[in-house]
Amino acid sequence: MISSKMVDLVKNSSVIRAMFEEGKKLAAKYGSENVYDFSLGNPSVEPPERVKEAIIEVLNEENQNLIHGYPNNSGYEDVREKVANHINQKFDTKYCHDNIVMTVGAAGGLNVIFKTLLNPSDEVIVFAPFFGEYRNYVSNYDGSLVVVSPNTKDFQPNLEEFKDKITAKTKAVIVNTPNNPTGVVYSEETIKKLAGILEEKQEEYKTSIYLISDEPYRELVYDGVEVPYLTKYYKNTIVGYSFSKSLSLPGERIGYLVLPDELDDAGDIKAAANVATRILGFVNAPSLIQRAVSRCLDAEVDVEIYNRNRELLYQSLLSYGYECIKPEGAFYLFVKALEEDDKAFVEKAKAHNILIVPGFSFGCPGYFRLAYCVDYDMIKRALPHFEQLAKEYGF
Repeated sequence: MISSKMVDLVKNSSVIRAMFEEGKKLAAKYGSENVYDFSLGNPSVEPPERVKEAIIEVLNEENQNLIHGYPNNSGYEDVREKVANHINQKFDTKYCHDNIVMTVGAAGGLNVIFKTLLNPSDEVIVFAPFFGEYRNYVSNYDGSLVVVSPNTKDFQPNLEEFKDKITAKTKAVIVNTPNNPTGVVYSEETIKKLAGILEEKQEEYKTSIYLISDEPYRELVYDGVEVPYLTKYYKNTIVGYSFSKSLSLPGERIGYLVLPDELDDAGDIKAAANVATRILGFVNAPSLIQRAVSRCLDAEVDVEIYNRNRELLYQSLLSYGYECIKPEGAFYLFVKALEEDDKAFVEKAKAHNILIVPGFSFGCPGYFRLAYCVDYDMIKRALPHFEQLAKEYGF
């Protein structure tokens, strides 16, 4: 008999993954060219050529025992130093290898830091809409997820409600910008106000509240938008980064945590994150890909491919009568469903072989998410079906 906690997790398994599996069944039945799968944020843009070159260079030039053996649980020291220097050059920070923990993607990094920080019943605040797996990551360590309701006007965080929901039990706050699922970038004004609230509440409760910046989409931005680097605004900030989207390497499971010296209890946190990496069973981030990404930290995917998809899908859906905030980053559209019940709407879309994710799974019912990291021609084939779906609702 599996654990009671896993019974619930299996029952409520990821809606996104379930839709992705549904797509495979529909493709087998109708042909893949007749299925329009916008469910999974799986990058469609190829990794930069420099990544392939770097992997080959590592295999040809470096000591094989080094490549395939155990590094430090926090990662190779020289890799962490290169990552730290790269961040310093981009954001005018002053990190060194000691501030970096290489992780098994952003998800692994979040689990490491929650294992490091959370006691049972500690509260972690998130802003809806949010990546649904945060629920499970916090639950893994018996924390309590506190949800701030969405500001559907522009999807910037609802800071008035946020302020009211901070308590003496608040241990951490998660910020995800560019945001999954909205594609919204939190403005510098928003970040400054959020940081001010956290400073005020730390003083009020005499506690440390850690701001966790989940940043897998940092490089995927459009129209010259800049993403604030949060360690500059609030000293108790921890950054979780992934190369999954920035280098189109989701399956390689590689990322890092930034643990600044300015953190309250910084020494203990860094030591605990190192141990947490081991005892969670990761042991270390994958050795080969650690060494490879350290050679191509300046490489970039072609964001213009995503931008082309964004413009086509966004402009077309608006013309059919859908409502949506234009995303500034990531590769998602978060669209208002054409009926109140987003689950029912998603089922009706499925009748047109359109696979989308209902907003309730992001803590924001009444909407749905489209991942436009897909083939441009698939979007063109799907558009008449989106239009027909809208017409069924009288648009």
